[in-house]
Amino acid sequence: MSHEPGSPDDDQRRPAPGEPSWDEIFQPGGASETARVEQVEQHAPAPRSGVAAAAEQARTGQIPQQQAAPAGRRGRRGAEPLSAREQQRRRTRRRRRIALLVVLLVFIAGVGATGAVVYHQYGDRINAILGVGESNDYEGEGTGEVTIAIQSGQIGSDVATTLAKAGVTKTYTAFYRLLLKSPDVSFEPGNYKLKKQMSAKSALAALQDPKNRVQNTVLIPEGFSAEAAFEQLSAGTGIPIADFQAAAKDYVALGVPAEAPSIEGFLFPATYTFDPGVTAHDVLAKLVAEMNSRLDKAGVAPADRFKVVTLASIVQRESGPSVEDMHKIARVFENRLEMGMRLQSDATVAYGTGHTDRVTTTGAERGDASNKYNTYANDGLPIGPIGLPGADAIDSALHPTPGPWLYFVAVNLKTGETRFSTTIAEHDAAVKEWQAWCRESDENKAYCA
Repeated sequence: MSHEPGSPDDDQRRPAPGEPSWDEIFQPGGASETARVEQVEQHAPAPRSGVAAAAEQARTGQIPQQQAAPAGRRGRRGAEPLSAREQQRRRTRRRRRIALLVVLLVFIAGVGATGAVVYHQYGDRINAILGVGESNDYEGEGTGEVTIAIQSGQIGSDVATTLAKAGVTKTYTAFYRLLLKSPDVSFEPGNYKLKKQMSAKSALAALQDPKNRVQNTVLIPEGFSAEAAFEQLSAGTGIPIADFQAAAKDYVALGVPAEAPSIEGFLFPATYTFDPGVTAHDVLAKLVAEMNSRLDKAGVAPADRFKVVTLASIVQRESGPSVEDMHKIARVFENRLEMGMRLQSDATVAYGTGHTDRVTTTGAERGDASNKYNTYANDGLPIGPIGLPGADAIDSALHPTPGPWLYFVAVNLKTGETRFSTTIAEHDAAVKEWQAWCRESDENKAYCA
């Protein structure tokens, strides 16, 4: 006997909308469940950034089947009243569900151990289809502590997987379905300190709170040597100093000009934050990239980076706290270079002898021409930078104050007060003033040692 589509008899023979069949329950891959997820996600707002990509995965069926969840059935609040026919269909559907559950329980009880195996394998899917079973989400803000990592390029589904695997959320589905309802959510790569057994809502809120991001902060002062910077970086990140020294050997690959003798000078001094697990190579690459970025913004051509940084490093080491004096010191060195005079910088000599903690030198040290950093015995700039120049020192090297000065000396090492001179006689008088200051007290002598 044939039936016309849409006839009452056809409704009775055809499974009601949303009613699971035996094939749907036991079919590999959970076709029924997947269809329901796709139905919900088609009506969900498309989240932005990584979440948008996650929603697209769900719509195209690319997320793992076990990670999807059946759609909710309470979406008609506020809708038009149901027709008598639709009400009858829903009552029929409920009766069939109850009957199906009874049959399943009888079946499992009847087959004994075999039934237990079947339910163990397909229990989650059966419960999902029948709308029974425990919640797939925790309640509350969780307990304990766990650190999870969000990698650059990961999307919402990746984050949902990470949280479930770490025991933060109860299931992938609980968090992922929450993302589908949160179109404005985005995630910053990094490490986050969370708790175990958090509700999906609490986990999402915690990931959006910057206070939960785990970072290591390191300050690199201006004028530090690269070796001193390695010590600071090691203390702040926990990475051995030897790792930084090893990574620095391949300094050209990190972005340092090939004509430089080392990485010295090209680690921009500033405050940095690093995620746990970062490598020495990545840390140094970040500092070099920052230096090159600052040089670019200052208008320094790549071909001029080495010269500018070298001169700026000398200005940084020779100057006191006065930015105005920095620009005058840069002018002294520029005037000397233009006139063919040697720079005669004690700071360069001290660096070449391995004393990066002082700028004073001895007569023997100043006379040692084998020290390639010795600007008393060698012409022009030293063979490379002698420290890490900051933004003001770089600006001074690029824009020295106009003036005729050829000499300078700090007459008070405590305050950085400096005398600038045009003639050697003026300079000799300033040197005597400095020497007198050094003799005034034991405290002053300590500065002059």
